[in-house]
Amino acid sequence: MLRYQPILSITGFLLVALGAVMAVPALVDLSAGNPDWMIFALSGIITALVGAAFAIAGREDKPIGLNVKQAFVLTTVLWFVLPGFAALPFLGLDIGYADALFETVSGITTTGATVLVGIDDLPPGIQLWRSLLQWMGGVGIVVMAIIMLPFLKVGGMQLFHAESSDRSEKVLAKSFDIAAWIGGIYVALTALCTLAYAAGGMTLFDAIAHSMTTVATGGFSTHDASFGYWDEPMILWTGTFFMIAGALPFVAYIGALRGDPMMLLKDPQIRALLGFLAVACFGLALHETLLGTLPFDEALTHSTFNVVSVVTTTGFASMDYTLLGEFDIGFFFVLLYIGGCSGSTTGGIKMYRFIILWAIIRRQIRRLAHPSRVEPLRYAGRRIPEDVPPSVLAFLTLYVGMTVIITMILAGLGLDFVTAISSAVSAVGNVGPGLGEVVGPVGNFSSLPDGAKLALAFAMILGRLELFTVLVLLDPAFWRW
Repeated sequence: MLRYQPILSITGFLLVALGAVMAVPALVDLSAGNPDWMIFALSGIITALVGAAFAIAGREDKPIGLNVKQAFVLTTVLWFVLPGFAALPFLGLDIGYADALFETVSGITTTGATVLVGIDDLPPGIQLWRSLLQWMGGVGIVVMAIIMLPFLKVGGMQLFHAESSDRSEKVLAKSFDIAAWIGGIYVALTALCTLAYAAGGMTLFDAIAHSMTTVATGGFSTHDASFGYWDEPMILWTGTFFMIAGALPFVAYIGALRGDPMMLLKDPQIRALLGFLAVACFGLALHETLLGTLPFDEALTHSTFNVVSVVTTTGFASMDYTLLGEFDIGFFFVLLYIGGCSGSTTGGIKMYRFIILWAIIRRQIRRLAHPSRVEPLRYAGRRIPEDVPPSVLAFLTLYVGMTVIITMILAGLGLDFVTAISSAVSAVGNVGPGLGEVVGPVGNFSSLPDGAKLALAFAMILGRLELFTVLVLLDPAFWRW
């Protein structure tokens, strides 16, 4: 029988921590003389009290380590329960709970789609809360769990592996050390990004808010126009650099800082990502220049920023690229599928799966000409385990299938095809903006019916947990011992 006490206890502790974090935007609103601080205070108290009740209910005298099934259940529970309480402060904006939940899930999954209009005029506490949600969602919640689990005498690395299908090497023996390194790198990147944005012309508040959502590859902005609010190339190039930084695997940073700087270039998925971005950005800039849309320097700046934003599933926009022509619409639709590196803050299919997929296709082509040829698949010079290619193919099939299902649900709720399919792909990939006039880079999701928002929120969580973590719970065999 599955023991639920550890799941209740850990969920409770994280809810208490979430309630405590709500004090930060409360203090910001209080210092600004905005009465919304009371909403954050009340939401924080409710969240912390419920969390304390969960922790007490799950308390055990002799905690036993998590098994694999408990890790899967815990991971899924956390990503559904935490957004439910994190949505409470948004109710102070006089929006429905469906809107509040959509905004919260979009934030905590680092998707970046929004239902809010008039973001420039929102209270500073809410603006900061949106950024904090994405910053925590990037790696903060995962790191928090990994740090807390050893104190509860359970295996933190089980949760880390359950959340992602990443098979990266265990660069450090203890999960606490891994969490500490990732947390330190994450904070350092955020601080550097803040300084760079401030130097580029952002206000300190904007710089802090955008640094959190940039490194988290989240995409929430404090302005309706996103990065189109600024006409500063330095700000766009700063955003480009740190979006790429957030899209690289954090284990590579750890290896580089521990004496192997070449680790950042050894990983094939890093080389593939940087090479793909270079070709895509330059190609699009050249295309726009030849069409006479923009001079080459401006075309390169905006093309690079927006391509990197979509590929890294960040979702910032410096312009409405859907107005550039049909080619650009198709081009950016394809980019919605890509994603960054495994072990990063990005969503999407991710580069290492494309590398393995290409290896599978290449081997199959060669076998047609030489049926008896034995050619093992390799990644980074090492032989790929036999169970990896089937799992990658299964993931890709399920990924495409899920976008089709969500598209059909949205179309059934009355959305036009472009809005439905781009919203579905964007949600499952945790990208943010879709295509078209409604949910495009200068639009938002506020006009969608509540059913569509809830379907997209579910799709965002599925994408964040890479599908199998949630769907395995629907298999009756999972619950049988």
